[in-house]
Parts: sequence; structure tokens; C-alpha cells
Amino acid sequence: MAVAEAIPGAEDDQVIEYAVREERVLLTEDKDFGQLVYAAGHASCGIILIRYTVAARPTLGARIVALVRNHGHRLPGSFVVLDPHRIRISALP
Repeated sequence: MAVAEAIPGAEDDQVIEYAVREERVLLTEDKDFGQLVYAAGHASCGIILIRYTVAARPTLGARIVALVRNHGHRLPGSFVVLDPHRIRISALP
């Protein structure tokens, strides 16, 4: 599993299309990607939505590593919400 790089200035649909083309899980803080895959039915290889406050940022790196280590096999094809206190993993439509 790989994570799509940021594409400076790209529109959300361009970013998600790039991630699909590269077969990558998208790591983002933009809630609009949930709308793209659920409401608009856009294809995705997987999305990890980060919901962290500035105060919780020091723990973010370790949480992402733990997420991949413990749930990496479930990330492709899933929509994940990662916050400081829990992880929610849902299958994409």
C-alpha cells in the first residue's frame, strides 16, 4: 500500500483520479473526499481522513504508523476516519 502524494493546486477529483490510477490510498484532511466517494460515487482505492486538532498533532505520525501496521490489509477499498481517540473503518461503496 502506498499513499498518494499531494498535487499542488489540483482539484479534488484530479487528486482522487491520480490515486486510483496509481492504486494508492489517499491520505487527506479534506472532508470533501467523503462526498466524492459516497454522494458522487467516485471510484477510490481507499481514503484516510485525518481529523486532528493542532494540539493533538504530535501524536499523528505514530498513529498513522500504527494504523498501517495494525489495519493495513483493510485500508484498500475503505474509508477511514482517524482521530486522536479512535479509528473508524468503513467499506467504500
